[in-house]
Amino acid sequence: MEFRTHSFRYGLEIFNTQEDFRILWDEVIDSINSITDDDIIQYFENQQRRAKSISEAINYLLDERLTNRGWNRQSFIFNDPTYRSGRGNSNWRLDFAKDDISIEVAFNHGEAVAWNLIKPVLASELNHVEKDIQTRAGILICATDEMKSAGGFDGATGSYEKFLQYLPPLNNLLTVPMVIIGLNAPRTFRIEHYKEGKNTYGKVVRLND
Repeated sequence: MEFRTHSFRYGLEIFNTQEDFRILWDEVIDSINSITDDDIIQYFENQQRRAKSISEAINYLLDERLTNRGWNRQSFIFNDPTYRSGRGNSNWRLDFAKDDISIEVAFNHGEAVAWNLIKPVLASELNHVEKDIQTRAGILICATDEMKSAGGFDGATGSYEKFLQYLPPLNNLLTVPMVIIGLNAPRTFRIEHYKEGKNTYGKVVRLND
C-alpha cells in the first residue's frame, strides 16, 4: 500500500535517526508496503460475510504482518483490573505495541479521532493508575479522504486529513512524538456500493476493466 506521513513532535525525525525506534519503524513500514492490492481484494472477496468497505481486510492484513514481526495485539495500557474487565475495556487497549512504540489503526467514527490520538499518550506518559505497558511514542494509521472514497468507507470515518486538523488544538495534551500515516487509495481497483434490500455492500471494480 502507498501512504503519506505527518510528523508530530519530531516523531518521524526520531524514528529515522534513533536506532531503537528506527528498527520498529522499519517493521511498520515494511508491513504496510508488503500489502498489495491483490492481497486486499483476495481477503475482501473471500471473507465469510459481505462487507461495505475494505477496512476489515486492511485490519486483518496489518495484524498478520505486524504479529509475525513480534508486535503484540490488543495490549492493555493499565494493569488496574478496573480498566481490564467488563464492557468498554477495549477503550483501554492499544491495537498494537512493541517495546517503545504503540500503534492505533483508526478506521472508526470521526468522533473518536481525539481519543485515538490520546491513547498513545496514555501508554507513554506516567500515570497515577498502574501501567501495564510503557511506550515512548505513537503511530496512528488511518485512511486518507481519497482512500475513504475508493475503499468504500463510511463517510463518517475519521480521515488522515481530520487527524491533522485535530493536532493544533490538542498540541498541549499530546506530549509524545507521533507519526500519522494516511493510507492512499488503491491504484488498481475501487469499491462500489450496491443495495440488497436495506443493506449496502461493496464490490470490487478493477480500474482497467
